[in-house]
Amino acid sequence: MSFSSIRRLYFSVLRRLLLLWVRSETIDSSVFLSLRSDVPQVYVLQKPSISDLVVLDNECRKAGLNRPIAHINEPSLEQLASFFYLRLEPDWAGRKTTQHIAPTLKKLVQAVESGQISNVQVVPVTVFWGQSPDRETSPWKLLLADSWAVTGRLRRLFQVLILGHKTRVQFSAPIQLAELVAQGKGEERTQRMLHRLLRVHFRNSKAAVIGPDLSHRRNLVKALIHEPQVHQRIIEEAERDGISIEKAQQRALKYGNEIASDYAYTAIRFLELVLSWFWNKFYDGIKVNNLDGVREIAHGHEIIYVPCHRSHIDYLLMSYLLFTNGLTPPHIAAGINLNMPVIGGLLRRGGAFFMRRTFRGNPLYASVFNEYLHTLFTKGFPVEYFVEGGRSRTGRTLQPKTGMLAITLNSFLRSQRLPIVFVPVYIGYERVLEGRTYLGELRGASKKKESFFDVFRVIAAIRKQRFGHVSVNFGQPLKLTEFMNQQQPNWQQEITHENPASVGPAAQQLATRIAQHINAAAAINPVNLVASALLSTQRLALDENALARVINLYLSLLRSVPYSAYTSLPEGDGVSITHYVRDMQLISEQKDALGRIYYLDEHNAVLMTYYRNNVLHVFALPALLASFFHSNARMTRNQIIALARALYPYLQAELFTHWSLDELDAVIDQWLASFVEHGLLQRDGETYQRPAPSSQHYVLLSLLSRTLLQTLQRFYMAIALLLNKGQNALDAQQLEALCTVMAQRLSILHGLNAPEFFDKSLFRHFIQTLINEGVVQANAEGKLSYHDKLGALAENAAKRVLPAEIRLSIRQVTDDDDEQI
Repeated sequence: MSFSSIRRLYFSVLRRLLLLWVRSETIDSSVFLSLRSDVPQVYVLQKPSISDLVVLDNECRKAGLNRPIAHINEPSLEQLASFFYLRLEPDWAGRKTTQHIAPTLKKLVQAVESGQISNVQVVPVTVFWGQSPDRETSPWKLLLADSWAVTGRLRRLFQVLILGHKTRVQFSAPIQLAELVAQGKGEERTQRMLHRLLRVHFRNSKAAVIGPDLSHRRNLVKALIHEPQVHQRIIEEAERDGISIEKAQQRALKYGNEIASDYAYTAIRFLELVLSWFWNKFYDGIKVNNLDGVREIAHGHEIIYVPCHRSHIDYLLMSYLLFTNGLTPPHIAAGINLNMPVIGGLLRRGGAFFMRRTFRGNPLYASVFNEYLHTLFTKGFPVEYFVEGGRSRTGRTLQPKTGMLAITLNSFLRSQRLPIVFVPVYIGYERVLEGRTYLGELRGASKKKESFFDVFRVIAAIRKQRFGHVSVNFGQPLKLTEFMNQQQPNWQQEITHENPASVGPAAQQLATRIAQHINAAAAINPVNLVASALLSTQRLALDENALARVINLYLSLLRSVPYSAYTSLPEGDGVSITHYVRDMQLISEQKDALGRIYYLDEHNAVLMTYYRNNVLHVFALPALLASFFHSNARMTRNQIIALARALYPYLQAELFTHWSLDELDAVIDQWLASFVEHGLLQRDGETYQRPAPSSQHYVLLSLLSRTLLQTLQRFYMAIALLLNKGQNALDAQQLEALCTVMAQRLSILHGLNAPEFFDKSLFRHFIQTLINEGVVQANAEGKLSYHDKLGALAENAAKRVLPAEIRLSIRQVTDDDDEQI
């Protein structure tokens, strides 16, 4: 028996033994589509490991691919197996051996270089032990999971024995050897180039799954104070406070330890165990969309995840999802308020780094924080932060804060080692854990400080509730360099990190675009749809058939004119969706002889505004178009577009809709065509006409228009108050305060169950948008003036979008003695 036959027999026996215990799966099988059947495939493993080879062979067998243990099916290479190892493994003590060029690699290059074979596909493969999304049963097994530590034979033996059921295989895109040879660099240089490409690939592949190899936290923090910018701040701190340099350094170290995460892969694995139980216990499942786009850009980019912020569990949800899908959990910017006993330590080991609410008045702290974030960026570790700053208590995407984006831009300007890509993420809950807390805050209760015992209170409060599904939609990635080139072609000369003022406008533009990308990935769920339908009625009630018709209409409209390619819709029809939300006890039911009536009681009427606001931006434009036909039986296309273009900038500034003014006309035409198709409008040439007021279609059109009614009311009221006071009588803050008081008064008089109607921040940003659009100007003292025709223009627009009784009510309230109020 030849040596080759003995080796095959040995492998066959060992394979049968290992596969009695080992269970494996492929992380992403889409790469199989890029393999050409007419070109030989040769697999590459990073280092010699018979267990890795067995797992690879098993996955190839399951996928119907060429087996690595088979010989290459080419006469000139038939003596070679279809795999090779890139380098020798460490010895029993874990010491690395010197690098070498594998003999098989040399022979492959020689064969293609000499023309014996036209091409070979070199397929890098990485095997991860202890890297499975399946629920783990023992935290002690996490100690043996793959990490950046050197792995010797003894450790690998224990990995196979203890983690054999938790193995994942990652096939990477094949390297076409003919393309490298075609560069004409010669046989020896091509061998070295292929070897180098494979080394870099394996390093990046491992970093993409378990994260880059960061230094020990203590060493990392110590290194921060020696960076030039931090050292300069230490000197300035010592001079300003009259302390020694050593004491100022200790202060900087204290800041660094307060900020820095203590990222531990074993902690990530432990959190996976806990979170798997949590999602199965309280939620019905997690729906993930558009993750493939993230996988495509994970290699070779600095990834910054920018999710919307609806719940404290957003942090955990993102890390859990990325980890279980074979991507590196990010380092997460968390508020210092979460650095609580026990919880803070666990979050820190899971990748959280903590930041104070403000850096104002503390340049040393700001410098240490900036340098820490710069270190993460330059090392290529993915980062996650929330551009909204805090959780949204109203369900809307909040006006973004620019602080973290400015720090990111400054870091990129200092060092552009890796291109930065922002990945927007929309997280949609059918029910948030903090629902009861938000309900209190929506009703005016003050925000409570977080406490360790809140965890137990939340668990006790939610045990009997049903929370449905969570949807996580990854949006269109935003490449920083491409964005800056579009916005400001000469930005690299005009914006510098030495001049912080130059970064501000770019950070503001970037923040707005990110918020638009987040909203463009909206996940519309059954609760959103039912909330939007019922809150549009005057009595917050509809009979079962009517509610189903409204929901079916909304679904049909959104399918005919999708909000974006990244938006998702729920399955089912109006009846099944209604029953689903009823079973979650978010709507009430009353039966009579004619059937069922669904309605919102006082408690849920306020809470459902939160879920309606999650997707208000999706319905904003069609609702605006529908509102034009409140007081107008007929309108021409030109009239519709002119009025929409006049109002759209204010809606876009508040709701972060993603269409630009240049795209608006085409989108309006699509919506008008869809309205005609669904019977909501009738078309006669360039003129559109509403249905007869007694028809069912007119009722549906009216309900759609009322989705945006309160937003338009606020706009009209703010302008009416400004006009009542006259030119140069109010500054922006005074007008904001007056709007808030008047909105509260109006909501009481008309029984509005929408606390965000008098949200001070919404008025603030509307006033700022009036200034940005040039409709209102502020003089040197900050007093507001406006064009003489603003009153006539506002009244004309209001007549077209607001019912007469609402306009009259607003005029009556704003004509009151606001000085006395």
